[in-house]
Amino acid sequence: MKLYVIGGKAKTGKNTFGDYLREELKDYGYKPCVMHITSPLYGYARNYFEWDGNENSKPREFLQKMGIEIIQQKLGKRDFLLNRLEEDIEILKEFFDVFIITDARLLHEFEVLKSKYPDVITIKLERNHYKDLLSEEERHHITETELDQYLDFDYIVENTSLDSLKDKAKEIVYKEEKDRGEII
Repeated sequence: MKLYVIGGKAKTGKNTFGDYLREELKDYGYKPCVMHITSPLYGYARNYFEWDGNENSKPREFLQKMGIEIIQQKLGKRDFLLNRLEEDIEILKEFFDVFIITDARLLHEFEVLKSKYPDVITIKLERNHYKDLLSEEERHHITETELDQYLDFDYIVENTSLDSLKDKAKEIVYKEEKDRGEII
């Protein structure tokens, strides 16, 4: 079972890239599943705080506060979201053989996933010169800054266009398959 773990700042194209990876992996005969570490947080926002699920109205401040300040710091449940993800993988591995996690934001998330699973490919997406719509507080939150100094990625992908993301997904899957001896 393989894991592709994608990280990066807001609006770098992580979900889009995950979708491109999924389609490329299908072409190689895999059964890939796209997942999110933060799925429980989005569930809280939809089910209890009246978020409509629209990406444009994403309650980023709520997600950051709930995930870091409340769950990790106040409650001391640093691995809460990772444990939930691991449970989902345990169940879903009966149906899928590759998991693509598209929302890693913290060094700890990459390190834990690499320690728990033997076949993890880590990818950081960057989108230089993109003007995000985050507030200053959101932009300086740990979930937006911690990966700036992390250097242990298998791939760093610069998002310059949708076509470039699609090409890079194709290139990464090809290289990974070739390195594993699946392609001669």
